[in-house]
Amino acid sequence: MRQLIIFVKKEFLHVFRDWKAMLLLIGMPVAQILLFGFALTNEISNAEIVICDLSKDEATQRIIEKFDASKTFIVRNSITNINQVDEAFKDGKTKLVIVFPPNFNYDLQHQKRAQIQIVADASDPNTATTLTNFASQIIMSYQKELLNNQSIPFEITTDMQMVYNPDLKGSTNFVPGVMALVLLLVCVLMTSVSIVKEKELGTMEILLVSPMNPLLVILSKAIPYLVLSIVNLIIILLLSVFMLDLPIKGSLILLFAESILLIITALSIGLMISNITASQQTAMLIALAGMMLPTLLFSGFMFPIENMPVALQVISNIVPSKWYYIIVKNIMIKGLGFTAIWKETLILLGMTLFFLTVSLKKFKTRLS
Repeated sequence: MRQLIIFVKKEFLHVFRDWKAMLLLIGMPVAQILLFGFALTNEISNAEIVICDLSKDEATQRIIEKFDASKTFIVRNSITNINQVDEAFKDGKTKLVIVFPPNFNYDLQHQKRAQIQIVADASDPNTATTLTNFASQIIMSYQKELLNNQSIPFEITTDMQMVYNPDLKGSTNFVPGVMALVLLLVCVLMTSVSIVKEKELGTMEILLVSPMNPLLVILSKAIPYLVLSIVNLIIILLLSVFMLDLPIKGSLILLFAESILLIITALSIGLMISNITASQQTAMLIALAGMMLPTLLFSGFMFPIENMPVALQVISNIVPSKWYYIIVKNIMIKGLGFTAIWKETLILLGMTLFFLTVSLKKFKTRLS
């Protein structure tokens, strides 16, 4: 027993001396609890809505105040024409449009019934369903106030309209997310081991003494994975259209161009990882941990980014898949053109240039 205690004490000392192991054992569970417990939630809050008030009377103003006072909604803007409803959704921030018809209060007082139209962005069907239910509850609460104050019953009906995804198909949300995850993860993972593999096999010396420019060496590593990733993209789109019945509403050429831009961004990240690591295992670990979790957590695919703390919203801006996810939804689901995604495209282009520059800077022409 004394020998057992000595060996146990020795192992404890080994663990305590290895600060990386201690960080993994204690720091990771704490970080995960804080992240999943407080930061990442499926609850919806601060959803931006637009009001189209064609009546502008006391009743509509009272209902708008109720929406504005709710923690679920933020009244972002108001429009004056029913034809502006489609335009309100194109920026990707508006979740609902509440339309009050003309003479709303007059119909309510004289006919004892009136109708409100709720138009939702159903490209994310779960969010759209939840928000329309919340909106209906707010309208019902106003109706209950009227019933308590009047002996004659009043009725407010709601007309629900789901734009972009009237059938509430789940594929409209997860297909863009899967595209971002697959393209980013595969490209980064495969290219991250390309250069470091040459180091481990001892063939890097042959490349270094060859007359090839370092840029050509890096490009030669990236091009095969670029071609394979384009094949992956084609397969994903074919499955989405013919098996999941998810049509591509926007330009197919623009979708391919943006996807190739993400692929090049991912290849640049993979090459950078390959240049700064010394073993394939380390490169693969960094690629998996650095790409899979951020893509799942911070792209908006699984958790609404607007519900996260401000610090995590800022962190999400450095995740390439977030911008690609927005681009794919705007092209594929909403049928929008380049004018709606030029900002996200510039961000991805900037990331690509940054990572390519770092890869070239970190590429060592001499072995240590």
